[in-house]
Amino acid sequence: MAARPGYLIKESISNLRRNVLMTVTAVLTITVSLSIVGSALLLRQGMNNYAVQFRNGVELNVYMVPEATDAQIASVRSDLDELKRTKQVKGYVFVDQVAALAEYREMFRNSPEQLDIATDPKDLPTSFRVVPGQAEKISLLGAKFRNREGVYDVSTDEDIKILLRIASRIQVVLLSVAIALLVAAVLLILNTIQLAIFSRRREVAVMKLVGGTNWFIRLPFMLEGLLQGLIGALIAFGAVYVGVDRLQASIRNSSTTLFKTLSVSSGQILSTGIFMLAVGALVGAVGSAIAVSRFLDV
Repeated sequence: MAARPGYLIKESISNLRRNVLMTVTAVLTITVSLSIVGSALLLRQGMNNYAVQFRNGVELNVYMVPEATDAQIASVRSDLDELKRTKQVKGYVFVDQVAALAEYREMFRNSPEQLDIATDPKDLPTSFRVVPGQAEKISLLGAKFRNREGVYDVSTDEDIKILLRIASRIQVVLLSVAIALLVAAVLLILNTIQLAIFSRRREVAVMKLVGGTNWFIRLPFMLEGLLQGLIGALIAFGAVYVGVDRLQASIRNSSTTLFKTLSVSSGQILSTGIFMLAVGALVGAVGSAIAVSRFLDV
C-alpha cells in the first residue's frame, strides 16, 4: 500500500484535529523546551560578541628608554615584523618622541602641573603599540620584549585579559547548559509524543490488521510530529525574539555602560531560529516514527 501525498496531508491534519489535547500538549512541550535552548544559545552568542570588542581593543605597549639607540629600536621592530609574519601580531605602530609628547600634552591638557613634567620630546620614551594576534596570549607576547636591551617597560592590558578569561568560561558554561537543555528537551519531546501515540495504539493495530504496511502507517504520524515540531518551534522562536528584543532595548537604555555592547545581531537571531525550527521538525518527525514503531508488531 503506497501512501499518496494528498492522503498523508489529509490524514495528518484530521488526526491533529481529533486529538486536540495531545496535540496542544506536544506543541507546548516543544515550545517551552526550545525557548529555553534558544535563549541559552543567544545568551552565549551575546557573551561572545561582548568579548570580541575587548579582544579587538587589547594592546601591548613596548616602551623604549629615552636614550635608546637606533639599533635597539630596529631590533625590536625586526622582531615585531617576524611576529607579524607568523600571525602572532596583527600589526603595530611606532610612536616617536615628538608624537609621544603631543599625546602626553593632549592627555593632561587640563592638568598644568602634569604638563610641566614633560616639556621636551626627549623627556618621553619612544614606544611600539602592538595589537596581538590572540588577545589571550598577550602576556606571552610581552615576555618576548621584557628585560632586553633598550626596553624600559612592557605594558599589557591585564584587566582585559582577566575579563576575556571570565567571558570565555561563561561561554563554556552556557554552551554546556545549552547542550544539556537540548538533550533534556529532546527526551521530553520524545516522551510526550510517545504518550500521544500510546493513546492511539488501537488505531495503529486496526490499520495493521487490515493490511497497512509499516511505512503506510508510520508516515502520517511522522508528518503529524513534524507539523507539531514546526508549530512549537515557531512559537518558541517568536517568544525568544520578543524577549531578546526587549532585553536589548533595556540594556541600550540602561545607565550602566559596561554591558551596552552585550547584544546579538539579527543574523545570529535568525540562525538560532532556523536551528530551533530544524530541531523541532526533526525531533517531531523522528520521535513519532520511533514511538509508532513500538505498536507495529501485531
